[in-house]
Amino acid sequence: DKLAKTIDKYDRTLQVDEVFICSWEHLDDPIVWFWKLKSAGINWRIIPTNLNLPVRWSEIAMVGEFPAIRFCTSAIVGVDFWCKRLFDLVVSVFLLLLLSFPMLSIALAIKLDSPGSIFYKQTRVGLNNKHFQVWKFRTMVENASQLQQELEAKNEIKGGILFKIKDDPRITKVGKFLRRYSLDELPQLINVLLGEMSLVGPRPLPVRDVEKLSENHAIRHEVLPGITGLWQVSG
Repeated sequence: DKLAKTIDKYDRTLQVDEVFICSWEHLDDPIVWFWKLKSAGINWRIIPTNLNLPVRWSEIAMVGEFPAIRFCTSAIVGVDFWCKRLFDLVVSVFLLLLLSFPMLSIALAIKLDSPGSIFYKQTRVGLNNKHFQVWKFRTMVENASQLQQELEAKNEIKGGILFKIKDDPRITKVGKFLRRYSLDELPQLINVLLGEMSLVGPRPLPVRDVEKLSENHAIRHEVLPGITGLWQVSG
């Protein structure tokens, strides 16, 4: 009776078009309520709030007499993959031409700041678990990899899965500036040209970190790694 009175009240005052029912199982006689709603000119929808589904885009369709939920596949396979690849090629070439002078200036600053090579290449894990050399401007001293073993005890990441410490002593003066504005990542446009990376995607992890991650993270290797991704733009 309460529901019926509420329906009549809402129909007169607010002109309700639809009612969303979240607790279908608590309706004593759903056919009666369906008739009351339809008689009042109100449509109804059932929201299965108790059904826990993965956070992913999906659609509901009828298969015979049964409602079925279909999860859509990733939009970066087949033709979509090659469209994204073409976009990566065009934009990376344009950016390399546009940023050629700033990149030359950065290379000169690195050379004057500390002895060693201009670029730093590290083995990362990419698409289909293939290893490749990621390109970056060098932001650390030349023997940074050897010094990392001595600094493992200061790792701030819980569980030691990833390696990160505040005020890393291995970072050079120019390196701090480059890292602050992510300028050290610019040479990865070369990786994009080589087809090893994409402009947007999950960041490629070092072999050390991948070996410590759980199998749940393996799905990141089903797509091309990227120069930037959701984590980076989210701060």
